[in-house]
Amino acid sequence: MSHTQQNKDRLLARVRRLKGQLEAVERQLEAGAPCADVLNLVASVRGAVNGLTLELIEDHMREHVVAPLAPGNEASAAGAEELIAVIRRYLK
Repeated sequence: MSHTQQNKDRLLARVRRLKGQLEAVERQLEAGAPCADVLNLVASVRGAVNGLTLELIEDHMREHVVAPLAPGNEASAAGAEELIAVIRRYLK
């Protein structure tokens, strides 16, 4: 079973929160909210998208890069964890 199917509920919850945030941006724009308020909402959407992206990348790395190589290949697992940490810092 694919890691996206195994974590489907968690991923869909993130997508639904994103949808709600985007709808909030739409409501603010329709209401003529100050640009700073809209920008703050957009920044939160960006953070949420980055969080979803990071979760998908981490799961992909662990499922398709590390797991097939894990038995006896600790260097690959360590390298993948280092890469995940770098990506996490980049996306925050």
